[in-house]
Amino acid sequence: MTAIDTLTPDAIAARLSGSPAERAAFVREAADAGVAEAQAVYGQMLLDGLGVAVDPVAALGWFTKAAAQHHVMALNMVGRCYDLGWGTRVDKARAAECYRIAAERGLDWAMYNYATLLALGEGVAEDKPAALALLEKVAAMDSGLASAKAINFVGSFAEDGWACERDLVRAAACYAQAAAGGDFRGCFNHARMLGAAGDIDAALDWLKQAGERGNAAFLAKAGAWLATSEIPAFRTRGVAAFREGTRC
Repeated sequence: MTAIDTLTPDAIAARLSGSPAERAAFVREAADAGVAEAQAVYGQMLLDGLGVAVDPVAALGWFTKAAAQHHVMALNMVGRCYDLGWGTRVDKARAAECYRIAAERGLDWAMYNYATLLALGEGVAEDKPAALALLEKVAAMDSGLASAKAINFVGSFAEDGWACERDLVRAAACYAQAAAGGDFRGCFNHARMLGAAGDIDAALDWLKQAGERGNAAFLAKAGAWLATSEIPAFRTRGVAAFREGTRC
């Protein structure tokens, strides 16, 4: 029995109530003791720099340790590291395999990530019908942000006519639902549809939320799209609302 095993729930709560550095030290202690959940959490801390210096190489190492103990989210995160080149070279095929296994074990995020690679044909043969089926499954799970992102992607399928009939009404409904669920791409796509329908004021509110929530790559791409939009208000008020969101 390790020292971690002897701690009461109150003692664990007390250790976790300290400063970020103290929490990270405790999680590291549990990770060193072989606790898979702690290994997965510590890997995420290393990715995000929560109480420790950012170290994606070490993060991948901890995710790999936890995945070896069949921790399904850690396996998904190993996939993310190979998918995006966090702490290692990009290897889409390896990422796809990690996602596939975790998806088969029912993890919503892994289903979403695997569907993305299937839709794009990255690391695996392109299979848009299979991707859409997975996305619709995640959307129906109502599991928070993963479902919101899946719903947004289903909207993109409907808008572009991928593996289904083109249906702008369905696309708009999906985007509205994804935006309400907190997905920044859903916020942006909902704003696009509202702007095209002439509801500029509502669109600007959603553009601001997209700016608040989006990552750096998205912000650059979306900002460039707004600056050259066919909707005049997007090129002026839309850009301003989007930039206001990024400063929040």
